[in-house]
Amino acid sequence: MTIFHHSLLVLGVIVAVFALSKYLKFTTELSMFAATLAALAAHAVLPKGVDPRSALPFSEMIRHLVEGSFTYFDVCLIFLTATYFMALYKEAGGVAFIVREIVRTFHSRRIVCLLLLVVVMMVPGAITGSGATTVLTVGSLVGAVLVSMGVPEDKRVALIFLLAAMSAACPPINLWAMMASAGANMPYVGFAIPLAILSISGALFSAFWLAGRGKSVDLDKALADLPEVPAGWNWGRASLPFVVLIALVLAGRILPYSFPILGLPLIFMISGLTVLFVSPVKPRLFPVACATVKNLLGLVGIMVVVGILIQVTALSGVRGLLSLAVVTLPLSVLFYTLWIILPVSEGVLQYAVAPLFGVPLIMLFNMKGLNPIISLAAWSVMWPLGDCLPPTAVVGRASVMELNYKGSYFGGFVKATLVPMAFILLLSTLFMVYSKELSNVIGG
Repeated sequence: MTIFHHSLLVLGVIVAVFALSKYLKFTTELSMFAATLAALAAHAVLPKGVDPRSALPFSEMIRHLVEGSFTYFDVCLIFLTATYFMALYKEAGGVAFIVREIVRTFHSRRIVCLLLLVVVMMVPGAITGSGATTVLTVGSLVGAVLVSMGVPEDKRVALIFLLAAMSAACPPINLWAMMASAGANMPYVGFAIPLAILSISGALFSAFWLAGRGKSVDLDKALADLPEVPAGWNWGRASLPFVVLIALVLAGRILPYSFPILGLPLIFMISGLTVLFVSPVKPRLFPVACATVKNLLGLVGIMVVVGILIQVTALSGVRGLLSLAVVTLPLSVLFYTLWIILPVSEGVLQYAVAPLFGVPLIMLFNMKGLNPIISLAAWSVMWPLGDCLPPTAVVGRASVMELNYKGSYFGGFVKATLVPMAFILLLSTLFMVYSKELSNVIGG
């Protein structure tokens, strides 16, 4: 048996076990873990062609499992600490204060109010990399304001989902780009401008398409639906945690030789401590931490399992097989198909698609003379749009549950997202096709 046939058999085991696990109603992370364990066992016992070893020692199998589980350890830390910071801020009443002040000040100016609500939706995902965190943190509050604007239910839930997806794609934290660039040994540098252009354009188009027309905010209804804010909040208190966050991030870049390297997890924890000092009512640290870990357990589990899967596929040759399959495709085929392949694969595999398909695509586009940074930025905006598709539909389901949506999932909510999705996918595809020319304009 050649290495090619060995890798093909292992790939078949992965697909079969994953499909069987999903059929048995396993969660996505457990299905991927079962497929990974089956692949490792198959690699250990199947002939390996030129490899003289007939079997992989058990100790080596354990070592690869442990090594793989720590592949994205730093990303998991960023994810947990950033979400904890936002959860503390919400628990203290900071989010409710900002939304109420926006509504109170700009209720008679619908467009300005809508623009500021877009900013509120974009911030949590931009600093955590998670659309689900955006929905859980500010989704219900922004949804209540959209109700007072008279936005229909289908469009309201669609807008919350699309803004959450674009917030996850928005810099500085884009987990798809971070994971793919790490797999390709490419620094996570130069992504900010292309990611910002694509994600912000997508968010603004979605907001004006779905909620741009209608009446002004019903102030009394909006304030009645929003939670009360503890006495003592003001704009100085509300802005200080984010000022500290931005200052610490910029200090490391402006003073690289004199300012200590803190790392994003520590920066988010320091910003969380700032919330304790500025909040009139002290948030419950331990209950909020427990709730944060519970809410993120599935997503962190996926990232741990993805690391193990990448380790096993690299060990068995499956990753090379997939890379070969991608890099041998004509570019025209990819240009015409990636806009549908990437969101659908995200719906199936979640963050696993970034290292599995992103890495060989980076190498192919770089080999063809296209800009890999701008191209990866475009893919990283396409991927989160698939978070409303089965079998996972993490952000889509979170949006439906958080806004207590009673309509048809596909006939109402998903249907309402189609035009904004088409705009975002078209814009991302144009960035991908003309990445070489755009690199002279926007860098990357």
